[in-house]
Amino acid sequence: MKENKYDDEKFFNQYKKMARSTGGLEAAGEWHEFRKMMPDFQGKRVLDLGCGFGWHCRYAADNGAKAVIGIDISEKMLEKAKEMTESPVIEYILMPVEEVDYPSESFDAVLSSLTFHYIDSFRNMCKKIYNFLTDGGYFVFSVEHPIFTAYGTQDWYYGKNGERLHWPVDRYFSEGLRKANFLGEEVMKYHKTLTTYINDLIWAGFEITGFMEPKPEESMLRDIPEMQDELRRPMMLLISAKKRKR
Repeated sequence: MKENKYDDEKFFNQYKKMARSTGGLEAAGEWHEFRKMMPDFQGKRVLDLGCGFGWHCRYAADNGAKAVIGIDISEKMLEKAKEMTESPVIEYILMPVEEVDYPSESFDAVLSSLTFHYIDSFRNMCKKIYNFLTDGGYFVFSVEHPIFTAYGTQDWYYGKNGERLHWPVDRYFSEGLRKANFLGEEVMKYHKTLTTYINDLIWAGFEITGFMEPKPEESMLRDIPEMQDELRRPMMLLISAKKRKR
């Protein structure tokens, strides 16, 4: 069953207070690296899977995309996205990303930000996305890093005085459902190994063009003291790939 935690009033009210929710792309710790992976959007048809508040949709439109579709399972997310969007080339659709289905070669670029760790089968998504894309089309996405998702709780191991001792990693090769604590709520996520992410892309027919385990931008490390702990383990994984002819 597809979980939709983001339409829970309490959870959503917490989420919309996060820095990346209020400050957009520039407030996201990975954006300084993720932006470098983005393709040239000029004249392109773009699909954003798990678009949330629509930040990446608007970025693509602002950089010349001729048509952008944002897909998300959350009605509250899309209501907020529509409030913040003025571009006539952007369309938002309420739907689980697993159910997306378009004809072959419908898009020139597919984006996704922090969505695929909510989905059981990455391979199925790769197969669909490969079909959606034109030859030479780009697939650029971010996920929570397998080191981050492996243990499940997604929290530090603390000492007697509350100090952060280390980040627990366990059951790394046991892929599947995890119960994580996010914004004080239990959220279901799916752990996948790095091997799965890479091999599923190759299996589908993609050529991997970029790979990054981003550290926070230098100004964040300087201005936000707790960001220093983000240098102790990777939180995110960014990958760009290109559809090659079979």
